[in-house]
Amino acid sequence: MSQTGFFNAFDDVWMHEGVRTPMVDYCGALGHISPTDMGIKAAREALKRADIPATDIGSVLTGNMAPGDFDQFFLPRHIGLYACVPVEVPALMAQRICGTGFELFRQAGEHIQSGAAEAALVVGTESMTRNPIAAFDHRTGFKLGSPVGFKDYMWEALKDPAAGINMIQTAENLAKKYNITREEVDAFASESFAKAVAAQQSGFLAGEIVPVITEKFELDGYKPRGIKLQGKVTEVTQDTHPRISPADVLGKLRPVYEGGVQTGGNSSALVDAAAACVVTSGAYAKANGKKPLARVVAAAVAGVPPEIMGIGPAPAIRLLLARTGLKLSDIGRFEINEAQGAQTLAVGRELGLDLSLLNVNGGAIALGHPLAATGVRLTITLARELARSGKRYGISSACVGGGQGIALLIENPNA
Repeated sequence: MSQTGFFNAFDDVWMHEGVRTPMVDYCGALGHISPTDMGIKAAREALKRADIPATDIGSVLTGNMAPGDFDQFFLPRHIGLYACVPVEVPALMAQRICGTGFELFRQAGEHIQSGAAEAALVVGTESMTRNPIAAFDHRTGFKLGSPVGFKDYMWEALKDPAAGINMIQTAENLAKKYNITREEVDAFASESFAKAVAAQQSGFLAGEIVPVITEKFELDGYKPRGIKLQGKVTEVTQDTHPRISPADVLGKLRPVYEGGVQTGGNSSALVDAAAACVVTSGAYAKANGKKPLARVVAAAVAGVPPEIMGIGPAPAIRLLLARTGLKLSDIGRFEINEAQGAQTLAVGRELGLDLSLLNVNGGAIALGHPLAATGVRLTITLARELARSGKRYGISSACVGGGQGIALLIENPNA
């Protein structure tokens, strides 16, 4: 497979303590909350845990795919402002679909390496529940007898019109290409659930979660924003999707497509969540007595055919390794987004990956895939896992709808 694409190496870029909200099932306790407010919550907590003043932030980089309310245009700016970043500091929203969270780290690295900022705030946020029911062709009015045209934005967005297939079908294509069976996919999914439950029970996942409560976000001179939990819920403290899911139980679920391998049980869960992290230069960290969690070493992005978009992490990871001079065996942990079980297994086979090093605290099948937040979450989890296990290098990666892959290489400074 080709090693074309683009690559960034970073000499002195560091990620500090990151945090996320719980990842809560679609139409659950976070379903009515704006992605902007989830992003503000995560951003404020990331600054607090990193013990870095918001006044030191020189760049705000955010990601959000589907609009969760009518003020989405202002999402990056409002996250920065209500996180108390100075009004003079600009904000940006990036979009690389499922790779958006990784792209935020890549752009933060560019900003810091170029000297544009000494510290950047990275925030990915996504409400899958609040994906709109939308119409794009009624600005000029409704014609008598014509279809009204309102459609489910999330469902329609899963289809790639260039290839004429949806994301699940791209995974089915990979299952055929790599001879991946339904039994293998269900076994992989069952293990993802088991690892997530274990990580939840051990308290590992709690270490990166900020509980969500009803609260106000005040900003002098402007209207307050905030989060208001509904009903009798007073606090949301943990991910809701992980549960023990034996392979034989998953095997009873009907496939999405007749004769296929993908089901609702072995594909990524729909969840609402936000994640945030502070990224700085080494000079800033040293001058301010900070001990970063990990070094952001490099980033790579590659394109693949849209009809097998799920294989994207393989060429991105190969490019990352080729340009850094590392071998696959040098990497102690991998976090690869489990968009679909067959897709992740295909990446593993293409690379010859040791699956015991992959998603050791569970993946998106068990935890969920809140699109723009996923890359931030995966990279935070990876950095924390490297610190816990004492491994030196880790790679976080994801496939991207339309036919791309993105990957980040990070290093544990204490390994």
